[in-house]
Amino acid sequence: MPIRIAITQVTTADCQVAAELIEGIDASCLIADRGYDTDAILDQAAEQHMDAVILPKKNRKVQWSYDKYLYRLRHLVENAFEKLKRWRGIATRYAKNTASSFLAAAHIRCLVL
Repeated sequence: MPIRIAITQVTTADCQVAAELIEGIDASCLIADRGYDTDAILDQAAEQHMDAVILPKKNRKVQWSYDKYLYRLRHLVENAFEKLKRWRGIATRYAKNTASSFLAAAHIRCLVL
């Protein structure tokens, strides 16, 4: 289940708000896809004593290994998005007029889940 949600502009990359989302979370691993392979996120994960289970981008000069078993658990995050999108108001974003009303709808759906 989601523990934090952030609403951003369409043109904002997910990795730009990842620092805010993982700040203060006590976890042993940070599991994310290639979009989160940035030095800032990797450094923050290390500072918070998390093992970063992130696929390296293909253009990284130094490719690292990752725990493939743990990475497969990332499907749980995708399942949470799928459950949120089952609610028609989230999937079609009826609350387009303000970000706060869309965020409230997402919070309500998370409470229902």
